[in-house]
Amino acid sequence: MTDHLQPRLRVLLAEAIAIGPGKAELLRHIREEGSISAAARAMNMSYRRAWLLVDTMNHCFLAPVVSTATGGSHGGGAHLTEMGEEILTRYEAMEAKANLTLAPDIAEFRKLMQLHKPEENAS
Repeated sequence: MTDHLQPRLRVLLAEAIAIGPGKAELLRHIREEGSISAAARAMNMSYRRAWLLVDTMNHCFLAPVVSTATGGSHGGGAHLTEMGEEILTRYEAMEAKANLTLAPDIAEFRKLMQLHKPEENAS
């Protein structure tokens, strides 16, 4: 167990998580890799799981967050749309604000938590 404590921000639309830490990471990997499958591999995630997360995001916002092109002679790929870039930028700004604002509370929580594995009695 690590002693790195932080809040985890999720934005919900009804029951769906529109964006959260995992989806933000997936978007960053899609931006870097240019591919949902490569992004999934970078996260040790199945392509199907990554595709379902992208599909959820694409349905939660007013415009698609990720655009895909099917394979062919030039190959396929994926990229963040203008909406996707804006969503990721706004989410990262919200996350930074949350971490800064909650830092004193997290410090107090740290005092109340068992952050290291208790040593076993050597009887």
